[in-house]
Amino acid sequence: MASAPGLAMPSTTPQPLREYIHQSLPVDFTIPYSTSWLKSKTIVVTGGASGFGAGFCRDWAAAGANVFVGDINDHAGEALVQEVRKTTGNQNIHYIHCDVTDWDSQVGFFKKAVELSPNKGIDVVVANAGIATTDTFMIPTTQKNAEGEEVPRKPNLKIVDVNLLGVLYTAHLAFYHLPKNPDSSATLSPNPDPEKDARDRCLILVGSMASLCGIPGQAQYGVAKHGVLGLFRSLRSTSFALGVRLNMICPYFIDTPIVPALARSLLAGGAMGKPEDVIDAASRLVSDTRIRGRGLVVGPKVKVRPKEDGSGQMELVEKDEGKKDVQERAVWEACVDDFEQSDTFSRNFVGLLTAVTAARGWAGWAGDMLAAVRHAIVNRQLVKR
Repeated sequence: MASAPGLAMPSTTPQPLREYIHQSLPVDFTIPYSTSWLKSKTIVVTGGASGFGAGFCRDWAAAGANVFVGDINDHAGEALVQEVRKTTGNQNIHYIHCDVTDWDSQVGFFKKAVELSPNKGIDVVVANAGIATTDTFMIPTTQKNAEGEEVPRKPNLKIVDVNLLGVLYTAHLAFYHLPKNPDSSATLSPNPDPEKDARDRCLILVGSMASLCGIPGQAQYGVAKHGVLGLFRSLRSTSFALGVRLNMICPYFIDTPIVPALARSLLAGGAMGKPEDVIDAASRLVSDTRIRGRGLVVGPKVKVRPKEDGSGQMELVEKDEGKKDVQERAVWEACVDDFEQSDTFSRNFVGLLTAVTAARGWAGWAGDMLAAVRHAIVNRQLVKR
């Protein structure tokens, strides 16, 4: 179809949306990485006193990073710091009390981390804090109101408060502090070198398999973790504008104390993931500055190989005698095709908007500017009233 006179239609070979937002190529797990790349970098971890958080802190402090542990469990946090200082010799690991549901507490945590950081800045923020408790969302209770009537009681939404609101607070503060990191770059390099990148601006969101599928009986947890995934998908399209690289990990049921007996019984006969695989996945995302806008799912370690139909899909290998290309994996990439699938819509929509702008020309721009000024004046007058 011929284009209208004077209107530039979208190119038939447009630049992929992935390149516009500086998203890296899908993660190649055969490429090695090293936590030594974290040496001298400053990392803050919420919920760092136990579970995955404690594992992150141990490994990254051992690699020479300056680590700040934020948690509400003061005893566990202080004990972790003393343990890591003794076993690694790294004295630059600190515990700071932090309630992620309390905005002022998080502000204080980040402020103290900057003050104690050797480079007076933060390279990496890990939004890890989370809880998994009995969810009574579908078990309403009642109470008496002032008139003595029995009415529904307000539900306890602590799971959402910790797992979603807390993450939103952490991410918001990350976008405040990361761009202020001394000697870090305001733009993402087209050719990053993790061995030479002394400074970073990195945000890691910790989701869950519950970010990708529902878990019966865990409505709040599912809502919160789906929310974290939504945050990731939204922010990774724009975080490059501040020079921030954003990644996410989504652990499956991992063999840790947080998995209750009921869940273990439901998983009987199946398989659970291992904490070390979660730590390895997070360490890759944190250490390798080449990885941007990627989400990793961590599950049980299995042997797989590419299907012979050329689809690129993997199939389970139960016995690998004589079979080629067999690999053992616990980490997979999620949401890998998001921008590939949206490219057509995005190109067409942006192309139409560009055509409209070109058609309206300078006259349209001037009219919009006058309308904007008029809007501001009217609003100011309304406020004064």
